[in-house]
Amino acid sequence: MARMSPQKGLDFVRERASTSTSTRKKVVVLLMDRTALQGYLNASSLGKAETIDLLTPEGEHVEVAPDDVKSVYFVREFPNKFDPERKVFLSRPKLDGLWVRLRFRDQDVIEGIVANDLLELLDNGVQLTPPDIHGNNLRLFIPRSAIAEIKVLGVVGASRQTRRESSAVPTSQTKLFNE
Repeated sequence: MARMSPQKGLDFVRERASTSTSTRKKVVVLLMDRTALQGYLNASSLGKAETIDLLTPEGEHVEVAPDDVKSVYFVREFPNKFDPERKVFLSRPKLDGLWVRLRFRDQDVIEGIVANDLLELLDNGVQLTPPDIHGNNLRLFIPRSAIAEIKVLGVVGASRQTRRESSAVPTSQTKLFNE
């Protein structure tokens, strides 16, 4: 019977635990040459791995280099046409986060909402909620290599509420003149 070193055993257990708890999401991967690949991928490893591992609907495994990817669309169903109908907001969005406009290397533009967390923005890509949240596209992942420019158009949601709450006088404050 073969023996495993304790360190290799721990690495195997960690790898097994991370793959067994992950789920694969339906995606359409748009490449820089405008070709699209449909399939399933593990969203937790997106932007962290050297390649994007895609499992096609036919069961084939495809590895794509992040530099070749323009965007990854997380979709409800595999559509014939996956591009969002709207790429910009018609009015100020209601979702919490940063309202941003992204310009791709090919000069294409899209707006969306990203988390109001700078640590997430410093990652290897941007997770974006598209303008049409009721459409087929649930969210997008855009690798940093595909982005030419990001502009913050506004801060939406929670930041206003926290300012109002912090300026309110606490009820446990003592009175100055015994009233």
